[in-house]
Amino acid sequence: MSSEKVNKRLDSVRLLVQETFMSVASVLQRQEAYIHLNGVSNFSSMLAKKRGQSQELAAIIGLLHDYYYYYKTGIYEFPGPNSAETVRPLLRDMNIFTKEELITILKAIFHRCDRSRVNGPYEEIIKDAYVMQLYFQNSSHILSQQDINRLENIFRELAIPDEFLNDMHDSDEGSILQKTDRRNKLADIAEALGREKIIGVPENERYRQICNYWPDQDIYKVLQRNWCAAFVYYCCMQAGFQLPIRYPNGMSRLAGVGAWLEWAQLPETEFLRFDGQHGFTPQRGDIVIYEKLLTDDPHDHIGIVLACDDKEILVVEGNRDNQNYSSVFYRNRSHCILGYIRIDNDYQFHFSGGYNPII
Repeated sequence: MSSEKVNKRLDSVRLLVQETFMSVASVLQRQEAYIHLNGVSNFSSMLAKKRGQSQELAAIIGLLHDYYYYYKTGIYEFPGPNSAETVRPLLRDMNIFTKEELITILKAIFHRCDRSRVNGPYEEIIKDAYVMQLYFQNSSHILSQQDINRLENIFRELAIPDEFLNDMHDSDEGSILQKTDRRNKLADIAEALGREKIIGVPENERYRQICNYWPDQDIYKVLQRNWCAAFVYYCCMQAGFQLPIRYPNGMSRLAGVGAWLEWAQLPETEFLRFDGQHGFTPQRGDIVIYEKLLTDDPHDHIGIVLACDDKEILVVEGNRDNQNYSSVFYRNRSHCILGYIRIDNDYQFHFSGGYNPII
């Protein structure tokens, strides 16, 4: 590939980045993003040169590795998986990369936070470049012992003295998180939001917070009268049940009911329950999935259970009956209910399989 074409592709991504920068309101945040992303990009290019990989692809990965956080949402949970999912359609529609190159870029971004494992060459380049940027350009950041070990290996590779690294460790590493009843917390959060009677319009501040997790440019149009699953996702994230916007290799994003149903039936979760099966009874904090409740489509609605008696469940839903407002109310326990998702209180997202981006 000619150097002119390489430069044009890199310039196209830089232009995409620059255009998206303009949506960041804070000048300070734009400056922080510029320093971080260009720093990681430059270190990536340098490491690629040293290791015999494509400097162009490495530089592009560095520019896009935190796209979801810095450019789109300001939300830092799952920056790797969420950034890969955010840039996936953008890079595909640019039509300047081969399928193999797209997979290389997306896999590197996806795995960039998993610095405890060794992945492919570009995954390791972005991990190393990220840690180098923190060390050289963000002196206020306290490095974990894991990152120090990685830096030591990088410095040996580049023949850089590393005598100062041992003074930069994170003394709080290994702390134990306090256990909480997150299902009950989920119900509390959802109930409070339901009673707010959130209106699904961009002028509603709470609705904007719900939509903020989803990076689409036209997200308000996409979720118009269709935000019941996005509401559940928002409540789960606030309660500590944290998931990326698309479970890896899932059929769709968790802004759709089908994605919740698919996730609940995975071998690593098995959270789907059916009323009466093996003595199961809906409880506060369960997620209810409806079947052909509002349309002729399967699994067409979702909510969160607050209470249950013999005949009814008290539920909270965003976009009640597709009428574009949140509400707390009763539904018939035997009518149009497919099943329930009961998330284990100690559930933590962990993905160790092979990531296969949809191109």
